[in-house]
Amino acid sequence: MSLFEKFELLSQSRKALGNHGPPPVATPFDSVNSPTRGVVGGREVLLAGTNNYLGLTFHPEVVTEAKAALDTLGSGTTGSRMANGSYVPHQQLEQELAAAFEWPSAMVFSTGYQANVGVMSSIVGTGETLLIDADSHASIYDGCRMSKAQTLTFRHNDPENLDRKLARLGEEAKKTLVVVEGLYSMLGDQPPLQEFVDVKNKHGAWLLVDEAHSFGVFGEKGLGLTESCGLLDEVDFIVGTFSKSLAGIGGFCVSPHPELDLLRLASRPYIFTASPSPAVIAGTRAALRLVVDGQALRAQLHRNIDRLYSGIRALGYELGSPTPGPVAAIILPDRESALGHWQALFNEGIYANLMIPPATPNGLCLLRLSLSAAHTDQDIDLIVEALGRVQGTHQQAIQA
Repeated sequence: MSLFEKFELLSQSRKALGNHGPPPVATPFDSVNSPTRGVVGGREVLLAGTNNYLGLTFHPEVVTEAKAALDTLGSGTTGSRMANGSYVPHQQLEQELAAAFEWPSAMVFSTGYQANVGVMSSIVGTGETLLIDADSHASIYDGCRMSKAQTLTFRHNDPENLDRKLARLGEEAKKTLVVVEGLYSMLGDQPPLQEFVDVKNKHGAWLLVDEAHSFGVFGEKGLGLTESCGLLDEVDFIVGTFSKSLAGIGGFCVSPHPELDLLRLASRPYIFTASPSPAVIAGTRAALRLVVDGQALRAQLHRNIDRLYSGIRALGYELGSPTPGPVAAIILPDRESALGHWQALFNEGIYANLMIPPATPNGLCLLRLSLSAAHTDQDIDLIVEALGRVQGTHQQAIQA
């Protein structure tokens, strides 16, 4: 017997992806030269699968401030926020996040994953309920597992199903935290947020919106779907990450409730994890300013979104979301087709994401594209033209 026997199915799945050329999962990058260009396996590729929505990873202000912090504050804090890891810039970033939302409270975590786990595992406990969208991110599910609360799910993007679940809870609904995402990272679809707010208010429940993939993308100040829907006064918590539009690594929670600050004394992922490095915090502060003032960047991103969605639809592909967004997920019939599309697109010089079970909802096989404000019209056209050639080659192979 071996402790590794339980991973045999995963091993077989990895082998099924083949071993010719760069692996399509956990693809190693030789270099990343700009927000839209990199080198994989010695080949220069157009990056269309990086979640770098506003293209800020190489922005001069972000890079300059990160370098300055590295020189003045060192490479790392070597401690948690509860010990020696709370530097003044960490507190300044929290104040700047709270100010952007015009709310009193914000907390910074070491990763976006930990932000969800850290908030959900501590804010809801024994005798209370977490009620989450069935297609929620793994970090949300893991936050539920760490919490001592009852965990229930409702059907994906289904306010009526949420309404029925809350009704069954009766008075317990007032001690229930509903969790949805502003944009779902696999299919790129968005929730009917106003309807969820109406249901939440009807039952007196609480609402957390995970804006990891929607922060920076939607809203006048880029605060996410909640802002763009005019619902900032209707939610209780917003969680986000630094690793998408903010071009760094880390996470945050903001809230109109000043009591959020008490989580610093209760959230184990916050208490027992080393805090983000000074360079990351400095770069994120610069990126946050660019996001809040980034109306032109968002306009360019949405022009790219419309151009890509139009091109993909003209080719006849099925997309995961009817509403255009920064993630375009092409639904393919099976694993072999998805892998073939990924490899063929890579051979065309374009890096995308291969998404297959168990990482995907409902066992779907996807070719996932994510866009950036840094992409040009020519970049979008290259992607669409390459997909057209890949589609033709794939259909010929099936007919043969």
